[in-house]
Amino acid sequence: MPVVVGVLSEAAARESRVALVPEIAAKLKSLGVRVLMERGAGASAHFPDALYTDVEFGDAAAILGAADILLKVQPPTSAEIAALKRGAVVIGFMQAYARPEGVRALKERGITSFAMELVPRISRAQSMDALSSQASVAGYKAALIAANTLERFLPMLTTAAGTIRPAAVLVIGAGVAGLQAIATAKRLGAVVEAYDVRSATKDQIKSLGAKFIETGVSAEGAGGYARELTPEEKARQQEVLDARIAASDAVISTASVPGRAAPRIILKAAVERMKAGSVIVDIAAEQGGNCELTQAGETVLHGSVKIVGPLNLPASLPYHASEMYSRNLFNFLKPALPKGELAIDWNDEVFAGAVLTHDGQIKHEATRAAIEGART
Repeated sequence: MPVVVGVLSEAAARESRVALVPEIAAKLKSLGVRVLMERGAGASAHFPDALYTDVEFGDAAAILGAADILLKVQPPTSAEIAALKRGAVVIGFMQAYARPEGVRALKERGITSFAMELVPRISRAQSMDALSSQASVAGYKAALIAANTLERFLPMLTTAAGTIRPAAVLVIGAGVAGLQAIATAKRLGAVVEAYDVRSATKDQIKSLGAKFIETGVSAEGAGGYARELTPEEKARQQEVLDARIAASDAVISTASVPGRAAPRIILKAAVERMKAGSVIVDIAAEQGGNCELTQAGETVLHGSVKIVGPLNLPASLPYHASEMYSRNLFNFLKPALPKGELAIDWNDEVFAGAVLTHDGQIKHEATRAAIEGART
């Protein structure tokens, strides 16, 4: 019997992406896999059912009962977990730190789950790096939101009425999202400067035409992320950043640490020093925000400064976000389907690093300690 891959419509609010696009459905079929898909699953991402010529359509209950592998964008719901057969595999963004009950349910149900946010950041896994693919969408969209919200021109304009100076944009955090925000703001004509606690990002920032802000603080950490700063380092960083925030027309903040609350970098006092009509776009809003005035999902007016806290930015560009994410899933899954049969190599560091639950256990150590440790 061929392996059955199931795909459902995403049930989460504000989620318009789909885990499988027609291009990848055809690739799965070529591997000897049978694909079952819920009708209309791709519609909100602008992939109508008619484009899926390599799948079989069915209702959600039938798909969940038959699926050996369930592909998801958002974490599976409690009802979806309960309907899956024991031993099934789920792959998607699991958000374990925010959804402990879901992790317990996966464990108790005997489901093998892989979290795309846990895929190791190694060279071999770049094509599977869904965090990066979706962050690039978020960074691009954040720059557009800043341009649209700012009640001024971004580029320099020379007109009969005189010259309009370009807007000053500050990007905080130079990961994938930050670098894409820098590149997009530059294309729109802004004068851009950027800051990241990892000094290794300096050359990347400069290569995009932006100025790197020197604070004298470096926080290189493991896995390409920043380490926690000491109180003294935070104070030094804050002093320099506050001055640059005050001088900016728009600030785009992207700093985050996976599985933890976003670092507070933009304080109320710094916002109050900003020019009238300035804008902050805080794409770390879902993790608590880099600005202490951010409210997730809302635009806050503090004095005359707008603070935008967007949610799920990748879903605002669902067509391309789904294309990239679906390719990430396929590149992750393909090595486990050598002859159209499911064969996970647990010695492979990608599978070993990304597994969340397996065989009735929470395999990811930090998640296990957080969830099972809290019970004792």
